[in-house]
Amino acid sequence: MNRVRMYTTAICPYCIRAKRLLNLRGAREIEEVRVDLQPEEMGRMTQKTGRRTVPQIYIDDTHVGGCEELHALDRAGKLIPLLGL
Repeated sequence: MNRVRMYTTAICPYCIRAKRLLNLRGAREIEEVRVDLQPEEMGRMTQKTGRRTVPQIYIDDTHVGGCEELHALDRAGKLIPLLGL
């Protein structure tokens, strides 16, 4: 299975929704980077993605985007292969 890294905050409903979908599709370990607890990570996330909203999701080195993009990948049948499952 490929590594999943997600930039999140504590009370983000989109983060919860994205984690739920990832778990449903077989991702058991999600590395969460809490930008609300680590403000320096917000700067890194913004620099890497050009976005200031969470979640920002990476599967291995592929920037998936946010929750909507993750769900679109799933609808297109591309999420499970990207996860390496």
